Amino acid sequence: MAADGRPYEPPMLTRVLSNATMGGVGFLCRSFLYALNSTEVHGLDAFLDLLKEREDPSRRERGLITVSNHVSVLDDPGLWGVLPYRLHFNANNHRWSLGSHDICFKNGKSLISGFFSLGNTLPIHRIAHSSHGGLFQPTMTQVIRLLSDPHGQPSESITGKNSSSYPGFAPDDPFTSSQLTYTTTGTDSFPASSAYPSNRHAWIHIFPEGRIHQHPQKTIRYFKWGVARLILESEPCPDVVPMWIDGFQDVMDGRRGWPKPIPRPGKQVGVWFGERVDHEAVFGSFRERWRSLVDRAARQKTTDENHEGTSTSSELGVINNDELRYSKEAEQLRIEVTAAVRNEVLKIRRRTGLPDEDPKSSLAATWREEGNDSEGEKKDGSLVQDQ
Repeated sequence: MAADGRPYEPPMLTRVLSNATMGGVGFLCRSFLYALNSTEVHGLDAFLDLLKEREDPSRRERGLITVSNHVSVLDDPGLWGVLPYRLHFNANNHRWSLGSHDICFKNGKSLISGFFSLGNTLPIHRIAHSSHGGLFQPTMTQVIRLLSDPHGQPSESITGKNSSSYPGFAPDDPFTSSQLTYTTTGTDSFPASSAYPSNRHAWIHIFPEGRIHQHPQKTIRYFKWGVARLILESEPCPDVVPMWIDGFQDVMDGRRGWPKPIPRPGKQVGVWFGERVDHEAVFGSFRERWRSLVDRAARQKTTDENHEGTSTSSELGVINNDELRYSKEAEQLRIEVTAAVRNEVLKIRRRTGLPDEDPKSSLAATWREEGNDSEGEKKDGSLVQDQ
């Protein structure tokens, strides 16, 4: 049991089924990549050393974010087929990912929803498909807490102060008031994985482009701001490992014909792992600016701390203050952090031998020239998909 009475880890049956799910899918992905395709991997040894450091949850000191381009529906879990078979059967030291609620979880407590939950996947709402989407939806809180350690001793919080007044879980926290579950809509219910201390400082993989993008010149789209929240608000700053993937756009070409659900074998697949980003050098100044914003918002709050739009939250991963959500300074900070992360991914892209892309590719305004935000082929010859 944890110090506050919560279970230290999920029930045994859940752990067994999760290990089996992750192991089975990982076995299939690795077998497909190496038996039916030509697969090359770069930088894997250093990444495996990092995973070995993280085997014991109690010894983890910070979370881990891997971030990459997104070229096909098979990217995750397909790309993790490059990991050795043995690593797939330990779900606790494997990646967590975000799955579209309208695809992976739309049928509530169905077998498909259970499969994705057991496969370390969290439900995320997309604004284009749900009124519950956005930067501040409950699953973002869940991810920030998974990257942090809301169960440990008080450490430097987002206010930059060592204080026990910044608890990971508040008494009326929606992640605790309903035991070990949380809701994304007010009516659904999902396991609150961050409520278990064994999941502290977890590994999260994200595709910040937010959608599949198959481009003839292998250009990547602008990155969305969610990754900035993870870096600014998780405690302490997570390790960040940039990646580049190539070839999955051929395995699951968006223009493929029948049978469309079947991956195409016989392709050249490549996965590149970068080194851990120096989080202090790259993200340290951004986090200091974020702490300053939080401190300023706290000083400006009214006597009634519960007044909507003026209170500052002491709950890890929760922002109720409008200034911290929507002010120009907060948004500009997220833009800069997101650009820094994208730049780290571009460094790995450059290692593959690809020429530098047009700097304008990093701007959301550039992609508005596609004509509309729908799926399908675009004017530049690229293909955009939501699934």
